[in-house]
Parts: sequence; structure tokens; C-alpha cells
Amino acid sequence: MGAREPVLIEGRWQASRDSGGEFRAFDPTRAVAFGPAFPISGARDVEAALASASAAADQLAACEPERIADFFDAYALGIEHDAPDLVALAHLETALAIEPRLAKVELPRTTGQLRQAARAVRERSWTQPVIDTAAGLRSHLAPLHKPVLIFGPNNFPFAFNAVAGSDFASAIAARNPVIAKVHPSHPATSQRLAELAHRALVEAGLPATALQVLYHLDPALGLSLAGDARLGALAFTGSRNAGLALKAAADAAGVPAYLELSSINPVFMLDGALRERGAALAQEFFASCTMGAGQFCTNPGVVVVPRSAHGDAFVEAAAALFAQAGEGVLFSQGGRDHYQAASARWREAGATLIGGGEAASGEGYRVRPTLWSVDAEQFIADARLRGEVFGPASLIVRTRDDYHDTIAIARALEGNLTATIYAAADDAYVQGALAAQLRPRVGRLIGNRMPTGVAVSAAMNHGGPYPSTGHPGFTSVGLPAAIRRFAALHCYDQIEESLLPAELRDRNPGGIARCIDGRWTTDDIGAKP
Repeated sequence: MGAREPVLIEGRWQASRDSGGEFRAFDPTRAVAFGPAFPISGARDVEAALASASAAADQLAACEPERIADFFDAYALGIEHDAPDLVALAHLETALAIEPRLAKVELPRTTGQLRQAARAVRERSWTQPVIDTAAGLRSHLAPLHKPVLIFGPNNFPFAFNAVAGSDFASAIAARNPVIAKVHPSHPATSQRLAELAHRALVEAGLPATALQVLYHLDPALGLSLAGDARLGALAFTGSRNAGLALKAAADAAGVPAYLELSSINPVFMLDGALRERGAALAQEFFASCTMGAGQFCTNPGVVVVPRSAHGDAFVEAAAALFAQAGEGVLFSQGGRDHYQAASARWREAGATLIGGGEAASGEGYRVRPTLWSVDAEQFIADARLRGEVFGPASLIVRTRDDYHDTIAIARALEGNLTATIYAAADDAYVQGALAAQLRPRVGRLIGNRMPTGVAVSAAMNHGGPYPSTGHPGFTSVGLPAAIRRFAALHCYDQIEESLLPAELRDRNPGGIARCIDGRWTTDDIGAKP
């Protein structure tokens, strides 16, 4: 047995304390292992990471925000300097396209998130200071004084990576140490990101123990870790079953769990929009569904189309595009197995394959895109048709009219990350009624465009009602809102000013936006309006 790659524990790269086995990355295009061996950590690694991160919590919480911001800026710059190697590694481990996906879209999004975190830290407005001078009460959002455990997903090796993504940036911005459980689908990419993050932490004068990195765990050990009361919070992006198991363990220990689970992201095509631009919408839908082999949490999994001449033309055009589509490469054998099993459930529930679906001919984890169709009555009656298929597949639901069936479908939906309405001017009545039904069922309501793009904006909500996430009040994308998941509300009642945090003192030299006696202002307390 050769040497294994080190883990990042206790502020340094070191050999795993455990002999729980090893794994290698897999090339999805050939289904063969490659690269160095990474350790599968056991209980000793986990305990060391927990103890080290817990010991760092108070120290990191006391750090000046400027140092945190300097870390983010330095880390973003380091990623940019290392971009060619990082992109090459991620491409080998995920088969995602170098251009434009990794190099021009995801990596810049990642560095952009880090720089947004730096700005939010400097502005401090994420702390939401509120002061009631008459009652002598002052409150704000503050660090948890405990580490945050982050489980990274397989589909974004940069932007959602446990050592670089929004969860990581949000936890560090709130001045909490991170225990990163990176995804084993891209260990070398994660290792390189962790090396850059560790170096930037040290250079910024932050605790080197603010980041612990584990590559792989036995599922039972992962549940044990999630249920450790030393954690301040847990963040997870992945399958519903795995996320709910982690949440159950966290709930038993009183650990808040923020989960992104599953979503079918329904798209409603109203007849006026199909009349105006049906052919273009078919192309737009096909491109969205098959982008990145459909491995997006906002993939359009269900498209609702009326049985009309315009609807028939749209379905015919979309089916032709799927029939001509090339193969896509999924991240893993498990992903391909899920794709095939979930598609089989659609068939068993009465859906008809109308486009694509031929067996993939190439090596590796390749699949063919598939387009399915079912009547509205079947979709409403059978919950199997409302389950997520993670990959390049979508289900068209045909309605008898543009109102009653459409509204009934909206009412039957579980919570989703997104819902989209394509409408024209003469669809206004249906559009209004449909939007009213969808609004409480989705985190982001979209007009006239596909859901796959997620802008990194302070106004973005990448969240939604259960079961798309574990809590409808939070987002995993968009700062400063995402930071607030990993904060505690601290209230000070009649406390001497010298003991108050800077955000809550009478003077406001940083110009932080504060709510003082019901009015948001950047003034000092006692300043004349």
C-alpha cells in the first residue's frame, strides 16, 4: 500500500490517524480510477478535527473583520493565479467542460463570491444591529462560537465546494471555523483549493485551525459527526435521503441543519407564449435540460404544456431535439444508477418516452437525454411522477386547458427551489392565478426564462420550502443573507458600553447601517438628525 494524501487537521497537513481505507478519483468519461490515493478518515481523524475546530472558535470570533476580509481577497487572488491547474483538475475529476463552464463561469463565480464575502465583512451590515435606547436594549448577529460542518456536493467542484463555495464563505464571514467534508468525486480539486485557503488564512493572521478538511467518511461516522453537540451548524447540498438522515442526527443534538435537497423546478408554458415563440422556447428548454448533462439543482424537471396546436408544436419540436441529442457524462456510477432507476419509476407510473433514450454507446458514465410525457391527471394522482430525476431528463405534463389543469398541477407540487412561467400579454389572467398558487411553493419565481442560472446577488434566493430545502427562510447563495444562517442573535440589556461589540456602541466610526429607535441610519447615537 502506497502513501496516501494528507488531511488538513489541527492547522497542518498530516497523515490520517486512521486506517479506514483509501479511494481515488474516477474519470467519469472512462469509469477508471486515477491519481493519488486519498484516505477514508475514521473516528480519530474526526475527533481531532472537531477538537481543533472547537478550540479555534473563540479565537476566530475575536478576530477583526478586516483580517477576515483580507483572507477572502487573498484566497480569491490565489484561486485566480492557480486557475489553469484548478480547471484542469476539475475537468479530469468531473468531465465538466473547461470552456465555458469551469474556466469562464464557475471559477469566476467562486472568486466573485469570496470577494462579496469580503465586502459584506467590511460593511458589517449582515450583523443587523438594532438599538432601542429607551429600553436600553441592543442586539446583533454574532459568531456561533462553534464550528460549522459543511458537506460539499458533487456537481459544483468550485462554487459549492466545501472549502471554497458559498457555505464556506458564509461560515468564515460569520467568524466560525469550518470542518469541510469535501465530495469524494473531486478530491484533488478540493485538496488544491484547501491548500490555497490554508495559506491565505495564515497570511491574513487568522488561526490556521479555522479550516479542517476530510475527504471521505463511512456514512455511519458522518451521521455521528453531524450529531455532535460541539457543532454550531451543519450545511449540506445533495440527495434528499442523505440530507434528511444528517438532519435527524443534527436535530437530536440541537445542531441547526441547513439543507438543499431536491427540486423538480416546474416550468409552465402558457398558450400565448407558445403561440408567439414556441420554436425558440423548445430550443431554450432543451439547452437548459441538457446543460452539464442535466446535473443542476435547478434543472427544468417538469414542463407543463397545454393540449393545443401551439402546445403540440412545442412538444414535437422538443422531442425532435432530444431524439438527436448526443450522450452526456454523469459524475459517477451512482449518479447513472439513480438516473436510470428514477427514469424507470416514471415509466412505471405511466409516463411515455417521446424523445431520446437510446442506450449510451461510449465508455464511462454516459447516458442519453430523455423526454417523457404524461397527462395532467396522472401527474396529480401519482407522486412518483413528481420526484426528481438528476440528469438530462424532463417530464412534459399535458393539460386539457390553460387554466383548471394548470392550477391543479401547481396545487399538487411539493416545495421547490424555482418555478417558471412563460407568458404573453393575453395570458395575464392565467399567469396571475398561477403565480398566486406557486408563490408559497417555491423560493424563486421566474418569468420567461429557464431556471438553470443562479446569479450571485444579494437579492438571490437559492432556497425554498421543504423538501427543496430544510428551512424556507434561508438561502445558500447571495450575500449577506447566506451568512445569517451561521450566526447567533446576541442581545445586550443595560450593558456598559465598554463591554459592547463595536457594532452596538454609541459611536459608529465604520458607518454601519443600524436600526436605532426604529430608524435605519449610519449616524452615531445621539447625533442630530
